[in-house]
Amino acid sequence: MNKLTRDEMAQRVARDIPEGAYVNLGIGLPTRIANYLPADKEIFLHSENGLLGMGPKPAPGEEDPELINAGKELVTLLTGGCFFHHGDSFAMMRGGHLDICVLGAYQVSAKGDLANWSTGAPDAIPAVGGAMDLAIGARQVFVMMDHLTCDGECKLVETCTYPLTGVGCVSRIYTDLAVIDITDGGPVVREIFNGLSFEELQRLTPVKLGFQQLAESA
Repeated sequence: MNKLTRDEMAQRVARDIPEGAYVNLGIGLPTRIANYLPADKEIFLHSENGLLGMGPKPAPGEEDPELINAGKELVTLLTGGCFFHHGDSFAMMRGGHLDICVLGAYQVSAKGDLANWSTGAPDAIPAVGGAMDLAIGARQVFVMMDHLTCDGECKLVETCTYPLTGVGCVSRIYTDLAVIDITDGGPVVREIFNGLSFEELQRLTPVKLGFQQLAESA
């Protein structure tokens, strides 16, 4: 299979973030999206450690060690950006002030349940962070993840077997194979990448998929 690279996935998600949106990019893979947001769109990136107006990764030699995101990665601050106490940042998240959050995931269920903070294994290191607050607080929850694990298991499942982060919270999934919306009727494929057939995608996915291609990408 010819899968999207992680940077190509980030570019694809960036295309769907509208002008004027307030957006939180979760730790890990979603942070790459900041590097692909168009400069001619005003989009406000929020980080749960207390940043609003976050920009892309700094150019070599322009790093500021006091400007980091929640994943401790060096970032930039756009003109007009600000930083503040993380308690205020969580109030933004919990108060419904974010339009979109983009999170990674171990699993997403057919009903939009999200599991992304622990595998539940005895030796697993839990990483709750602000994911639970984002999952219930953002108006839309996008998930960005590989379609399959390293062992070939699909991450889109009928029922999550890992501890849940949020129930019925996921709006859309971006994988390295497809874009899939979670609807009242179940998962619906909106776009398939690199010539993969719908039949092959369904073979790899243990839940029943619908298909309705987007009229046009944002």
